[in-house]
Amino acid sequence: MGGTIAAVSSNGTYSFTKPTRDSVTLIKGLGVEGDVHAGTTVKHRSRVKRDPSQPNLRQVHLIHEELFAEVREAGFEVAAGQLGENVTTRGVDLLGLPAGTRLLLGDEAVVEVTGLRNPCAQIDGFRKGLLKEVVGRDANGSPVFRAGIMGVVVQGGVVRPGDPVEVELPDGPHVPLEIV
Repeated sequence: MGGTIAAVSSNGTYSFTKPTRDSVTLIKGLGVEGDVHAGTTVKHRSRVKRDPSQPNLRQVHLIHEELFAEVREAGFEVAAGQLGENVTTRGVDLLGLPAGTRLLLGDEAVVEVTGLRNPCAQIDGFRKGLLKEVVGRDANGSPVFRAGIMGVVVQGGVVRPGDPVEVELPDGPHVPLEIV
């Protein structure tokens, strides 16, 4: 089970979007080198306000490229990096992975999946109405969050577009992803 990396992005300043790069370097326990969200403790502004000592479970943001095609059908043009993700994948059911899944990115890097991205109002600031496309409801009326997943770097390495993504599911019972 696996796919490929479609794009990689990073930004050293707070901005909703992140420019795509030829490569990014993942650093164990920190995240994407040079990215504003890298660190051992939370870096997202809303989380820093609540408790700046919280561990950073959102070191790497991954989105499946297939989401862009889905929102395009609803009239929204979105490209890699524009939703703030660091790694855009192709051919991996990111949202269906259980917590604790390890994603082997390229030759060396390993990211452990911690949970779902919490879509925020900034998405509508980027494209008005887009938030409704990335937050839906299931048959029971429960919210379904589709704006990607978050993870922590457990082994560093350089990651490039075209690199493979291998999926290692955790042992034991699989726990569905929740917002982190």
